[in-house]
Amino acid sequence: MIIPRKMRFYGLRDIYNLPQLQNLTQEQKFNIKVVSHVLPFRTNNYVVDELIDWNSIPDDPIFQLTFPQAGMLSEKHFNLMADAIRKNLPLERIKKIAHDIRLQLNPHLAGQMTINVPVVDNEPVMGVQHKYKETCLVFPSSGQTCHAYCTFCFRWAQFIGEHDLKIATDESKKFQKYIRESTQLTDVLITGGDPMVMTAAKLAAYILPLLEPEFEHIRNIRIGTKSLAYWPYKFVNEKESAAVLRLLEKVVLSGKHLSLMAHFSHGVELQTPIAHEAVRLIRSTGVEIRSQSPVLRHINDSSQVWANMWKEQVRQGIIPYYMFVERDTGAKKYFELPLVRAFKIYREAYITVSGLNRTVRGPSMSAFPGKIVVEGIAEIHGEKVFVLNFLQARNVNWVKRPFFAKYSESSTWIDDLTPAFGQQEFFYENQLSEIVRKREDVKHSMHLKRAKAQVVA
Repeated sequence: MIIPRKMRFYGLRDIYNLPQLQNLTQEQKFNIKVVSHVLPFRTNNYVVDELIDWNSIPDDPIFQLTFPQAGMLSEKHFNLMADAIRKNLPLERIKKIAHDIRLQLNPHLAGQMTINVPVVDNEPVMGVQHKYKETCLVFPSSGQTCHAYCTFCFRWAQFIGEHDLKIATDESKKFQKYIRESTQLTDVLITGGDPMVMTAAKLAAYILPLLEPEFEHIRNIRIGTKSLAYWPYKFVNEKESAAVLRLLEKVVLSGKHLSLMAHFSHGVELQTPIAHEAVRLIRSTGVEIRSQSPVLRHINDSSQVWANMWKEQVRQGIIPYYMFVERDTGAKKYFELPLVRAFKIYREAYITVSGLNRTVRGPSMSAFPGKIVVEGIAEIHGEKVFVLNFLQARNVNWVKRPFFAKYSESSTWIDDLTPAFGQQEFFYENQLSEIVRKREDVKHSMHLKRAKAQVVA
């Protein structure tokens, strides 16, 4: 029998009081405090009690995944914040320093706040990202937190309390109108934060309308969540567990395809009895569970870790889906790996597992132009190159069109690469510039309309 647990959150104020941290040095605790003033820190009693091996800290992968480390800020930024704390500067001054540092960490990458936001009647549709033709993302206003925060999170700006950096729906339901009228859409991904922090009723308010006839074009609904790793009690023995499971089953019975896009960064997250039971109950509703994570230094930069994780996922009926490359934001420098290393980890894991595990795609960069995967490393006409491909793209005609970049031992992102064979730019760059220009024209028109309305008023 699995005994219910009540969730308890831990954050910045608990660094010096949490019993498990008593074996850390004062310097290590201070380092956590410094970084937590800039990057969000939140964990819970399940992560602390069940997932972290406290005899292995600070190297334990889940400790690295959830507790901020000094190297997650540059030396300059770390020293700036550390000095402010040591001097006991006023809170408002410390917040200003944190804000200024955050703006230098690329808080909204890949056009999240600009190019990806759709516009209707010269007004942005708040809380919606529409980058690829068939798929849009919805950010529920009630789902803008998580059961615990990942230190690598590329959406860290959602959690720092700065309204201008947050993506979330408003209360006008304009996002539903946009989805209803955008008949090219087939997929809606409900994301955050984590939608599974919401009550069953609030989650239903976002999902159930998509089952109505006017949303017939929406065939697939996805929910992006880390709850299976950080709080599987959401689906087992919690007050609302039964209601959540009934909601998931209702979507499946309606004929829509529902996938839970589960974030698993290490095999440890799959090993507890409560996690096994949560997976079993979710699958019993007919929901499909797919798994994804970036490959991360200090956490899972080992082909054996990935191979074991994929095998365990398949054993439990989870579909390995994506191995991502750490995105160009936040603590990237701490976690990033050269693309050469990321591909080596992927390939060495891939060749040791059976075909059922080989559904995973990667290593994939979710970059401004689209999802770019490193297909391989080759020598063509005497030149060593990366073989690249689009899995998704702003222009669908770019998808599955191989292209080549000069081989590099140090490059960690597409922006670090240069075209191979003497080309001046990658094949898509001119069209990408045109897409951006057209979007900027729309924004300019939108600003003009607002300005005229203000004059009339």
